Amino acid sequence: MKQSGGYLDGDAPDGLMGLGLGEISVPSFLAKGGLVPNSFSLCFDEDDSGTIFFGDQGPANQKYTAFLPSNGKYETYIVGVEACCIGNSCLNQTSFSAVVDSGTSFTFLPNGVFETIAQEFDRRVNATRSSIKEVPWKYCYKPSTKEKPKVPSLTLVFPLNKSFVVFDPVFKIYGMEGLVGFCLAIEGTDIDIGTIGQNFMMGYRIVFDRENLKLGWSRSNCQDIDDDRSMPLTPNGRSPNPLPTTEQQSAPGGGHAVAPAVAGRAVSKPSAASEKLISSRLSLISLMLLLLLLHFLATFLHMNEPFSLIHQNSLR
Repeated sequence: MKQSGGYLDGDAPDGLMGLGLGEISVPSFLAKGGLVPNSFSLCFDEDDSGTIFFGDQGPANQKYTAFLPSNGKYETYIVGVEACCIGNSCLNQTSFSAVVDSGTSFTFLPNGVFETIAQEFDRRVNATRSSIKEVPWKYCYKPSTKEKPKVPSLTLVFPLNKSFVVFDPVFKIYGMEGLVGFCLAIEGTDIDIGTIGQNFMMGYRIVFDRENLKLGWSRSNCQDIDDDRSMPLTPNGRSPNPLPTTEQQSAPGGGHAVAPAVAGRAVSKPSAASEKLISSRLSLISLMLLLLLLHFLATFLHMNEPFSLIHQNSLR
């Protein structure tokens, strides 16, 4: 409804949907209104499509790790990584904390962790390192053969030995002749907290369980999520609270408020007014079809009249 700063320069050309832990985010509205459980999932398919499922708490067999507080408060989705592995080799001194942020396209790690991971990746990949213009990444490669390069996997190890495998941590670059290069799609950052971006989430159903303050994940092609299942409008049998009013959604300092969404139960049968409206619309459609048929018939007769006269004159 109202944007400023970098958003006017193309940072978010289609706008931004708030999914955070704050009270004004979309999942907060839905949960507070009693419409869905206080959880949601994102699924990024490897063909650049995906789904968002509000109320999803994930399958029973998913792996998970707890969110971490920041300054004693849960303000964003922070997780703690105990170690990183390249292939089957787990590396020392690669623990870090990171924000899980679907709004960031690629992944950023603290500089020391980044260099340790990148150097081990460089040692294991079967391609020649090369600089590629107009990309932000430091470790880029050109395939040494016509064969598909063998890219080692990257694994994040969470507490209780819960592993998150990034099967393809690279960004591929294609030209007229196919694959011309690829880069390890991770950058270093000077701050001590990293960002796990959308590229690490590919091929996973990522569950942000805000009620239990944990992050869940399971492998998925995004077609196996049962989003057709019946979900109650009042989870746990509670009476739904009204959605936030316009005043409750007002930003501090008099910012522009966004009108609340409206959700309601589906009625079991149409009202008398709606039945009359449907009947009148059907009658109008039938009349339009009849007029269209008459128009085509008149046009056809008019177009064939000269040919009929020519045919009669030829017979004479």
